[in-house]
Amino acid sequence: MVALVSVLIAISLSLLITRTATEALALTGLSRPAAAFQARSAFTGSGFTTDESEKVMNHPVRRRIIMWLMFFGNAGIITVISSLVLTFISTAGFDEWLPRLLLLLLGIGFLWIVATNYTFNRFLTRWVRVALKRWTDLDVRDYASLLHLKGDYQVMEMEVKAGDWLANKRLEELHLRDEGIVILGIERQDETYIGAPHASTCISPGDSLILYGRKSGLTELDSRDAGIVGERAHQDAIAVQQKIEQEQDSQDIFSQKQNHQIQS
Repeated sequence: MVALVSVLIAISLSLLITRTATEALALTGLSRPAAAFQARSAFTGSGFTTDESEKVMNHPVRRRIIMWLMFFGNAGIITVISSLVLTFISTAGFDEWLPRLLLLLLGIGFLWIVATNYTFNRFLTRWVRVALKRWTDLDVRDYASLLHLKGDYQVMEMEVKAGDWLANKRLEELHLRDEGIVILGIERQDETYIGAPHASTCISPGDSLILYGRKSGLTELDSRDAGIVGERAHQDAIAVQQKIEQEQDSQDIFSQKQNHQIQS
């Protein structure tokens, strides 16, 4: 029974460790899905090679988090395996083996329900963020809050291909701001990074762009091809953005009138 309890405790700690690491990676600017994937990959020792993995290894804070995950992951997996072996190897027969298996399955099921509970996840996320900022020296920042990533707005990384509408054009030719899209930075193939690029900066195939805007607009831009079709899509995107800005202006005027009436 002691070994069975050890298994459940080890699984609980594993879930807590990976969740803490996910929040820490997300606070460094990594997207939450990518942070969760990298945390679980490092903890289990899967070692997937992805573009996100390179971003983790090139970032000193993220690299420290991954190193600790690897350390705890090795210890945790060994503990679970050894405890499982002790749990079932010490059973004399089926009468003892079956109750332990059922108890193990019930325990894992309970942990899964707790781990996927929305209310619990919100509480855990808040607690983890406070703990990371208070008791660690990691330079973690909530970039989502800083950039006000609410509603349909988000930051997206986009790789430019040879046949894309963006390729081989200067920023001043693209008029992306008219679409409600802002280029925050450009990473060249030689790993040179251009922050807050100028209007004269040229986008080349192979560049990775860091963009800010509405999700729907960014997704459409990512699949936009060069040529007449791309230019039409650009004009359509501008029309959509103008409509959104008109609605925002109307809401702003209405809010100002309400504030004026309250103050009066």
